Amino acid sequence: MVTLRDVAGHAGVSVSVVSRVLNSDPSVRIRPETRQRILDSAQLLRYSPNSAGRALRRSRTHMLAFVVPDVTNATFTDLVNGVESRALDHDYSVVLASSPRMQPGSDGFARLLNERLVDGVLLQKGDEAPLDLVARALSHPERTVLINSGPVDGVTTLAIDDVAAGGLATRHLIELGHTRIGYVGGVPTSDTSDRRRAGVEQALAAAGLTLPPEHTTALGYTYRSARDAARLLLGRQPAPTAVVVGNVNAGIGVLTEAAQMGIRVPEDLSVVAIHDIWPAITCAPALTTVRLPMANLGAAAVDLLLAGLEKTAGPSRPTSGIVDDPAPELVLRASTAPPTA
Repeated sequence: MVTLRDVAGHAGVSVSVVSRVLNSDPSVRIRPETRQRILDSAQLLRYSPNSAGRALRRSRTHMLAFVVPDVTNATFTDLVNGVESRALDHDYSVVLASSPRMQPGSDGFARLLNERLVDGVLLQKGDEAPLDLVARALSHPERTVLINSGPVDGVTTLAIDDVAAGGLATRHLIELGHTRIGYVGGVPTSDTSDRRRAGVEQALAAAGLTLPPEHTTALGYTYRSARDAARLLLGRQPAPTAVVVGNVNAGIGVLTEAAQMGIRVPEDLSVVAIHDIWPAITCAPALTTVRLPMANLGAAAVDLLLAGLEKTAGPSRPTSGIVDDPAPELVLRASTAPPTA
């Protein structure tokens, strides 16, 4: 293994100078050509710093944990990519965790920060967990950022503009001529679903329309729960001619159940789902979606977490934010059309 002493010998300088240059010490005073010779020597010898020793010196692991409810959920793919890419920009690595034993309040979650296994945690809570209870269960809220959540007292949170997403989907259906529009939502404890429903209701109100209770469900974002929701909504009279679905996985379930019931999409029913993943293209018909800036959300969450970790003077003050750049974008496919009657 190549050491600092090897690099120093190759470059013809002291070990301490090599250490200061490779650690970007701004106070080191050397000629530019000497600095470049050290960097060239380190690259030639393929020197790799001892991350464990550096962590001990700096009381940092340079590791972050990203905890999600289900690592197989395709809606998290862009979010994970955004987190990992931005963490690498800051010389951090990311541990991805997904299991009931890694949720707030569990021993596994507490060990991450109590034993300094990581410097901070990015947490995407499960929809079934009430936000205030999750916040109270955090062992180190000052080193945690809740993603796709908030605001909540005492914890830094960051979300996407769910209200805008719900409104965008609804306005598209209104512009097509639909007046009976339903909403297939998440479970009652899902704050993302609450915000997306608020966007639906605001867009309807602006057009002089309402969201009747009989045209809404709160059974969850899963494929199976959405099939149940679709059977409930589409079996009522009068049935909605269009629905906004709070999650793309649920949107695929709505398409499946509509086909089973003999309801044609988009001739009899238009469907727009929030989130955009590649399976939406493979549906029959292809599913119209609202694309959200999930990668940007992940990157911004890393920035927010690391900025909080750098605040050494005085208590850090939790903040809440919304990532709205770029804004939610409508992706038109074949599942929406003007009503036939």
